Amino acid sequence: MKKIINKPEDFVDEMLDGIVRAYGDRLKVAGEQGRVVLRSSGPKKGRVGIVTGGGSGHLPVFLGYVGSGLLDGCAVGNVFASPSSQTMFEMIKSCDGGKGVLCLYGNYGGDNLNFDMACEMADFEDIKTATVRVADDVASSPRETAEKRRGVAGMVYAFKIAGAAADEGRDLEGVAQAARKALASTRTMGVALSPCILPQVGKPTFSIKDDEIEIGMGIHGEPGIEVRPMMDADAVASLLLSKILADLPLASGDEVSVMVNGLGATPLEELLIVYRSLHISLSALGVSLVMPHVGEFATSMEMAGLSVTVIKLDAELKALLRAPASTPFYTNENK
Repeated sequence: MKKIINKPEDFVDEMLDGIVRAYGDRLKVAGEQGRVVLRSSGPKKGRVGIVTGGGSGHLPVFLGYVGSGLLDGCAVGNVFASPSSQTMFEMIKSCDGGKGVLCLYGNYGGDNLNFDMACEMADFEDIKTATVRVADDVASSPRETAEKRRGVAGMVYAFKIAGAAADEGRDLEGVAQAARKALASTRTMGVALSPCILPQVGKPTFSIKDDEIEIGMGIHGEPGIEVRPMMDADAVASLLLSKILADLPLASGDEVSVMVNGLGATPLEELLIVYRSLHISLSALGVSLVMPHVGEFATSMEMAGLSVTVIKLDAELKALLRAPASTPFYTNENK
């Protein structure tokens, strides 16, 4: 195993310390174990707080979206492991500005359980909460059981739209409804070329041959729906788009934002080649593309591969997506 780390057991805490040392003017850590990331300025009074949480190893998800126009806090777990319910509760409490807190996170068993417990703890403190679970991965379950789908890169659009809704002064249910509306119009699917290695495990999460590509894998190394011979960029783009459009039909005149997300070890040049192909295909259908997102938004350690996310926009979602937002890891100033 080759990784530029110190002791594997110190990986998460040293990463968090590095973030604070680099961006301490914007972010801070809190909680008994230092596993809560917050805005340095603290919660904004009179604004609905928005929080998330999940395992490390996916940067910028999750903590990279704490900042202006986005999230107020993030609970941080070990690599690919849920934060504790106590850590989540400490985060919720720290992010309550008096209008309640929206918990917006990926649909994974540990996160679901611990967030439910944290919200119960918050209720005892008279902190009102609402929950929205991200389930955008079309490969992880069919449409008939869409509630079982995993939350992947599409959560970034939900963070952005919920954050803008909160900045407008909407109440807790209004912010939650904006997030639900965004997710109802968002679909994601990915491919992997190589596995990743967890620091404390020291071996790949799965195996794949050099001349193969895994279709529909999960961001923790969960199995995909099939393994195929390696394909070129246009074929990858066509396959992923066809799977997404089968679940989220589009018509001429529709507007979408498309995210081509690198999983940790895919060059930006390759992501742009895939975006080119997607743009050509969607434009041929009469679909307009706005605010492209091309880069690393939700990774899986050093996994090679990418995911494609499409969000169908109406006037409300488009305006919320365009609203200003800035964190050390994300800005929409140039989009």
